[in-house]
Amino acid sequence: MSLSMSQASVPVFVRGLSNLKHVLQKGQAHAKAKNVPDEVMLQTRLIADMLPLVKQVQIATDAAKGCVARLAGVEPIAVPDVEVTFDELQARIDKVIDYVKSFQASQIDGSEDRAIVLKMRSGELNFTGQDYLFGFALPNMFFHISTTYAILREAGAELGKNDYLGNR
Repeated sequence: MSLSMSQASVPVFVRGLSNLKHVLQKGQAHAKAKNVPDEVMLQTRLIADMLPLVKQVQIATDAAKGCVARLAGVEPIAVPDVEVTFDELQARIDKVIDYVKSFQASQIDGSEDRAIVLKMRSGELNFTGQDYLFGFALPNMFFHISTTYAILREAGAELGKNDYLGNR
């Protein structure tokens, strides 16, 4: 049995973002227990030249919403990067999960060879749909989810591998 593009994208993005939401909930509980304001925790970084926690979550959600939209051949919705609290980040994740789930398989399936062009600061990146999904969007989302996990873990949140994987 072959795996379709919708099967390889939508449920994977939804699970990853749902697990990210769980990790953030544990991070929020830790921050609250230690009397660390959301604004402080969300600006925490692993190292000075890395992006802070808030940007990690924003980029993870951008990867998911952008990928399914581009695979479907539509422009991704705009989700401004304005969050300053854990609750606002949770709402962002919920919005993106709902958006990702709104796509029908028929919109995404068959997009393996669709031309995907990303306009980056450094120039254009050109992909086929399949290469974009497996070589850019999924790894990008998981990198930023992993970094979020690492930032919260380093800050002292009680997180384990099962929190990341979603085995709860």
